[in-house]
Amino acid sequence: MENKLITQSNELEQLKRMVTDDLTSPYSRVMYAKALDDFLAWYQSTGKRGLTKAVVAEYKAHLQAQGYAPATINQKLSAIRKLAAEAADNGLMDAQLANGVKALKGVKSAGVRTGNWLTRDQAQKLLQTPDITTLKGLRDRAILAVMLGAGLRRSEVAALTFEHIQQREGRWVIVDLVGKGKRVRTVPIPSWAKQAIDEWTQTAGLSSGRIFRAVNKGDRVVGDSLTSQAVQDIVKEYAAKCGYELAAHDLRRTFAKLARKGGADLMQIQLTLGHASVSTTERYIGEQQDLTSAPCDVLGLKLYK
Repeated sequence: MENKLITQSNELEQLKRMVTDDLTSPYSRVMYAKALDDFLAWYQSTGKRGLTKAVVAEYKAHLQAQGYAPATINQKLSAIRKLAAEAADNGLMDAQLANGVKALKGVKSAGVRTGNWLTRDQAQKLLQTPDITTLKGLRDRAILAVMLGAGLRRSEVAALTFEHIQQREGRWVIVDLVGKGKRVRTVPIPSWAKQAIDEWTQTAGLSSGRIFRAVNKGDRVVGDSLTSQAVQDIVKEYAAKCGYELAAHDLRRTFAKLARKGGADLMQIQLTLGHASVSTTERYIGEQQDLTSAPCDVLGLKLYK
């Protein structure tokens, strides 16, 4: 039997639906669909002929060269393995070749990782994914901007108020933010994150109380708050659209890693995050925290291309 992928017919869409219909999580369905779209686009652009273990191994190497995290690569490979299984079951490829694809090993993580983080390019892609022609998209982009630009926890994002956003030493900061362990800290935010907040709040007509509110299916603001779980769901929604496997806390980790890679002082990053290990230093925030040259200044992200 000829081993091929049908890339320009209704049969391909039907095959992709078979892959995703078995998944119970809506986020997994989106991620698998995105993974398959990315693979098929690469497959067509490189002129490959036939779905084989060697072809998938080449794609895995391509993903590694692009800087994807092991967990993301392995998720994409899982979608391709399932595609091969469905193709074999539907007579589109030989079962032996499908078994070869399914036998391809994933990528091992170097050492023990406590979570995922994004490269700068991946973070930039995530930040620009929301549809900012909608109110929901403006809100979601502002949430992602605050998380990537300031390293806030999802509970802190949900609790953020207009009163928190003030100017100190010529820059915008989040003042008196109460974090884990009821520790209070001041968090500098980059200008692009403040712009994202302003574009959301001005369009929504908000000026007091909680900054982030629920938005209904009619793209209207409802209620006066947003839950911590809703913030988690928003992160997962756009991560899935990008083909990433992330939790909200991974954006906090991404902030820290990008800031450190950009040359930010480690102590300043710790102060921004409000880690317990610098609780003593927090008592002297006014003297030791540098609000002129802050960790968020070196992330290298922006709202627009």
